[in-house]
Amino acid sequence: MEYIQAPATSSQGNILCCTCGVPIPPNPANMCVACLRTQVDISEGIPKQVTVSFCKQCERYLQPPATWMQCALESRELLALCLKKIKSSMTKVRLIDAGFLWTEPHSKRIKLKVTIQKEVMNGAILQQVFVVEFVIQYQMCDDCHRVEAKDFWKAVVQVRQKTLHKKTFYYLEQLILKHKLHQNALNIKEIHDGIDFYYGSKQHAQKMTDFLQCTVPCRSKTSQRLISHDIHSNTFNYKSTFSMEIVPICKDNVVCLSPRLAQSLGNMGQVCVCARVTSTIHLIDPNTLQIAEVDGNTYWRTPFNSLCNPRQLEEFIVMDTEIIRNQKLGAGAGIRSNKHTLAEVWVQKTSELDTSQQYHCRTFLGHLLNIGDLVLGFDFANSNVNDEYLNKMNPHHVPDVVLIKKSYDRSRRVKRRNWKLQEMARDREGMDTDDERQYQDFLEDLEEDDALRKNVNIFRGDQQTLQTFLCTTVLRGFCLFPVMFYTFMFAA
Repeated sequence: MEYIQAPATSSQGNILCCTCGVPIPPNPANMCVACLRTQVDISEGIPKQVTVSFCKQCERYLQPPATWMQCALESRELLALCLKKIKSSMTKVRLIDAGFLWTEPHSKRIKLKVTIQKEVMNGAILQQVFVVEFVIQYQMCDDCHRVEAKDFWKAVVQVRQKTLHKKTFYYLEQLILKHKLHQNALNIKEIHDGIDFYYGSKQHAQKMTDFLQCTVPCRSKTSQRLISHDIHSNTFNYKSTFSMEIVPICKDNVVCLSPRLAQSLGNMGQVCVCARVTSTIHLIDPNTLQIAEVDGNTYWRTPFNSLCNPRQLEEFIVMDTEIIRNQKLGAGAGIRSNKHTLAEVWVQKTSELDTSQQYHCRTFLGHLLNIGDLVLGFDFANSNVNDEYLNKMNPHHVPDVVLIKKSYDRSRRVKRRNWKLQEMARDREGMDTDDERQYQDFLEDLEEDDALRKNVNIFRGDQQTLQTFLCTTVLRGFCLFPVMFYTFMFAA
């Protein structure tokens, strides 16, 4: 039997510190930690007190350069925000650990315990722990500044339309909400015949002006007023005003074109109906179904006025109707509408049912009207209209009645309507009875016109479901399936 002698365990000896003579394990610097710290401070250059901006209104912290974050006390988000404040001064050290030290919540102080490492003399690695104090400084963020300082503005966009109906404004409001152009406004004020948008910079106002010119037919004027002037730096402070005037034509208005404009649009009749107002004015001739579009520049060169307002429309009952087929148009005629049907109808006022007075006219609503239906129209035969172009027309070419749209039971529609629209927050005293009626008319136009509805974000109601809405929509006879389903699924 052989005995194997176990190898002797080697033990590392200690050395004396070259400065204080204390026995220490060998290290590349041959110095103890206490003496090494007296020679080298690895936290040099790292600020021990830093300022953090905090908004009291919304309780958010500023992350430079311009981002405001919602951070709870002693959260990971707040820790990351604080470390970013001192990150630029920690490029030559290695971050090992960081954590919060408890402070009084109302002390406006945040203390952070930071552990770092750095290679020092002859490759020795030194680790150090120190405390960084973050002082909370109150600063109002841009969003809260817009809310509080409503009168502090440098540019204003004044949108005006000289009409009695606000359908164009309701449509324009939905487009602004869809493209989120109202977020940069300091204040939105609704006044007579228009809305004012106040901005803190001229660039935001110019962006709104460009959007309006591409959305609705309008013309603009720009002016500016000098507020202050620094003669030393040669800087000027102006307040700019952008005046936007929308054409005074709304949906369902009856207009009379000039002979020259009617000829340029494809030999249309001078008496037309405005089907809708988008970036252009969409006109339809009730006698021939010809359609045409008039942009803003064309309108201001040859302007025309509305012959009636919605309050002057009267209710008629359809006594008889006959569809006109294969009508031949003259030479140079424009495009005809494929969504409407030309018909000859005999109507009678609901207020004159005890008489035998009936009116004969042509209409573009032949696909909707049946005997016994109610329809809204304008009575030319018993109205005194003062218009330059209408007075010069041949009386035989002026229709007795121009039918505008079919009339439905409004109370049943409101009960079945389970969708809603978003509204801008603006200063106003409140909607009166006439404004509420006009808003309901705009909602009915959205239900009936898919081309107008495709540019509007529609949101689902709170009580009913989308399936119920689609079923009731089909019962009313409107083909809304493709557009409404897309709008609810992607815009709501």
